[in-house]
Amino acid sequence: MEEAQNAVEHRPVFMPRVNSDNLVKTDMVRFERHVGFASRQKKKSINDLHQVIRKKYGFNNVLELSSKSGNKLSFLLSPLSLKLANEHNGQQYSVENAFQSSMIFENGGPYSDLLTVPPRQAKKDERLITSGELMSYNYFGIEWSVEPLTAFYDWLYVNALKQNSQLHEEVVQYQAFTDITFNPKKSIHCAAYALAMFVALHKRELLDDIEDPAVFFDLYHEFKVSNTEQLLEAGWI
Repeated sequence: MEEAQNAVEHRPVFMPRVNSDNLVKTDMVRFERHVGFASRQKKKSINDLHQVIRKKYGFNNVLELSSKSGNKLSFLLSPLSLKLANEHNGQQYSVENAFQSSMIFENGGPYSDLLTVPPRQAKKDERLITSGELMSYNYFGIEWSVEPLTAFYDWLYVNALKQNSQLHEEVVQYQAFTDITFNPKKSIHCAAYALAMFVALHKRELLDDIEDPAVFFDLYHEFKVSNTEQLLEAGWI
């Protein structure tokens, strides 16, 4: 009976690359999802996803970043938890708060009050939906374009993780990262992708001056980009 309740799905896996034209290699993985809302069902689905990844790529260490993993490291690495110290005032904000509070829309923003509300509340603020088209970002006076699509989000996440050096030794042991709750057909930004990028930059010793947006932006020209947007455009998703 349980077999009939399961469903086949596809989710991306993000793999840091050290000797490649890519910093991150993104691929879609077909796995069996266990239908249901119970945490036990979610963990079964994650286990199935990771078993496919281990078999396909020969990896031993794969980290699920969503809260469904039950892994303490995943909680610490979540954009809801991982904090970034702002150089202007020394205050720390979660990656989620920093990102959502920086958005500039055609009819409003940035909504700086979102810096200090609970991260989940910031993410669900209705002004982010009702203010029209997203035009750009402004993070404490640092302006970012919406193109490349995930550059600003990735910059926030990579710099936040760089500041949390106590996590580095454990993080770089992983060969691939997933987020089973991330659906590339509905979302663009994914912390698991940014995490894989950090690991690649760490192993390549390219984290110096990464705080400078120009230095970070150059990475998108120096390396080929492999993300879910490309897979969508190519019809793989």
